Amino acid sequence: MSDWPWPWLKRLIRRLRFARADRKADAPLVPDKLKTMVRAVVSTRPDEIGCDECFEQLDQFVEMVLAGKNAAEALPLVHDHLERCGDCREEFEALLRVVQQAAA
Repeated sequence: MSDWPWPWLKRLIRRLRFARADRKADAPLVPDKLKTMVRAVVSTRPDEIGCDECFEQLDQFVEMVLAGKNAAEALPLVHDHLERCGDCREEFEALLRVVQQAAA
């Protein structure tokens, strides 16, 4: 953890560890939204793509999935973004359904 780019995140995690001892048994340690946000920040990659870039490649990803190819291996950044972004994942699932229905 010594080379973290966000020292404030390191301090937050340290405080959360110490808060564990002070909490009541039935009280949640950290709200779920905060846990999700911290996990997302910690697991970010330097080569991530944004929603616009993901959307531009979504049709290729869908075509590969429908063709039975390993889309995650061919377009790993799109796959990673879809794993992290609920909005883009919904777009992917909707596009996949539409294309599947059109092909049927």
